[in-house]
Amino acid sequence: MTKVLSVGGSIVVPEKPDTDFLNKFISMTTSWLNEDKNRRLILVVGGGGPARVYQTAYRGIISNVGSATGADNSEADWIGIMATRLNAQLLKASFGKLCPNPVVYNPTEDIKFEGQVLVAAGWKPGFSTDTDAVYLAENFKADTVVNLSNIEKVYTDDPRKNPDATPIDNISWTDFRKMVGDEWVPGKNCPFDPIASKKAQEIGLTVICAAGKNIENIKNILDAKDYVGTTIKG
Repeated sequence: MTKVLSVGGSIVVPEKPDTDFLNKFISMTTSWLNEDKNRRLILVVGGGGPARVYQTAYRGIISNVGSATGADNSEADWIGIMATRLNAQLLKASFGKLCPNPVVYNPTEDIKFEGQVLVAAGWKPGFSTDTDAVYLAENFKADTVVNLSNIEKVYTDDPRKNPDATPIDNISWTDFRKMVGDEWVPGKNCPFDPIASKKAQEIGLTVICAAGKNIENIKNILDAKDYVGTTIKG
């Protein structure tokens, strides 16, 4: 049984590594894996604070030097990808012997998965690590991706800007994609990457969006118990 978790970088490294969260998360997932040696976890890690800081710096530099074309989205993506790889290496090392294989960069290639944990990072420009998670789910025949971020549920609108926004428990891919659109912008803040959403709909994948800091809720999702979050499918 293989579970895929897309772990938002803002959960792992909001500004610097959140060691309190990482200790709790690794302890819980290690216990869950030890309950059944057939269980496996694929963790795909985002860029978090370091990605945003460096992408902002890049755009500021380009603006100040007066580039005729402005910031290049591909270059901004590569900066974010490098941040995901540093975060992923930290997570891989923290799982020790449970994760013997190197960090995965290309989710579509022939990948060795010899332990119980496999950690992946950003692949190439054009989408976020959510898309990598979808490709890995397809590669390893997982039917669900759990997307862990700093929001508990998907809302009808940004609740920080619209007080009338309401949380969503279940939504179809068609309706969800109307909300997030079809275009990826490096550093874009949305519940699930538009490119990943298109691919997930194509292969019939279910995605659960949930709060990354709620360790007990994450375990409930892994155990197929009642959980708090938004389910996207169909």
